[in-house]
Amino acid sequence: MSQRRRAREVVLQVLYQLDLNPDFPIEQSETFVRGRLQADSPTCEFALELIRGVSAHRQLIDQRLATTSDNWRLNRMAATDRAILRLGAYEILWTETPDRVAINEAIELAKRFGTNQSAQFVNGVLDRFIHLEQEAAVETEHGETPPQGDGRASDGPGSAKSGSSDGNPG
Repeated sequence: MSQRRRAREVVLQVLYQLDLNPDFPIEQSETFVRGRLQADSPTCEFALELIRGVSAHRQLIDQRLATTSDNWRLNRMAATDRAILRLGAYEILWTETPDRVAINEAIELAKRFGTNQSAQFVNGVLDRFIHLEQEAAVETEHGETPPQGDGRASDGPGSAKSGSSDGNPG
């Protein structure tokens, strides 16, 4: 198992804890991460960056996921699936992780920690998420503004990525 995959597993545990226990101090997650990853500095920093990022952008991520998952309200999703989707969406929008890698990692988390249907559900939601982000980026490039109230920002961080959804240019 790669160090980054292991980091994502630990991040998922923290995001799950933060979701179910909003009063849990995020600062305590650093101690947990360092203990679980045996203080491997680059891996710990990667994990902590993901936790801080998802936490800082959670409201926007949730808005975009709500738009993406038409038939599923976030509060009705399994907490594990919700945490995996937040992590995947954050990686798609704000990291250099190629979109397809972010989806594949989310699917692997769903297979390991979710229900029998979680992997397919996560794949479908994040795949649609990428397509909506790409549409918003194209609309922005052509001077069009996405309709108001759909959860997409016209100059959102997802528009900074170029190339196809598999992470390859062109």
